Amino acid sequence: MNASDTDRETNDQINDQQADSHPQADSHPQADSHPQADSQPSYQSQYSYNPGEGPLYRPVEGRMLAGVAAGIAQYLGVDVNVIRIVLAVLTLVGGAGVPVYLAGWLLIPDEGSSQSVASQLIGSLQGRTN
Repeated sequence: MNASDTDRETNDQINDQQADSHPQADSHPQADSHPQADSQPSYQSQYSYNPGEGPLYRPVEGRMLAGVAAGIAQYLGVDVNVIRIVLAVLTLVGGAGVPVYLAGWLLIPDEGSSQSVASQLIGSLQGRTN
């Protein structure tokens, strides 16, 4: 064996090692190496689902005052802070945020309740007159 044969043998061994460490293009790709374009992101907000699905209610979890912003956010499928900011801006710009929030508190039923505060109040007033 001469020096050129030894060099070729060494080069063949290096090429074999590189081929073993790099899979061929026709081998099976891993499932998460090429994510699908229409796949859902791994992070899901607790308020993200199909907007308008399900009843509108004021949830017990995630509320700061009466749960109006949390209920609207959950119903629309947006983050609750977006609704809170909109209500704050409405309050500062024209004062409409407070009546909108109060209307939501009166008209949107609490989680687990079939009636809103306003309908319960009307029902109790009707019961007194009958």
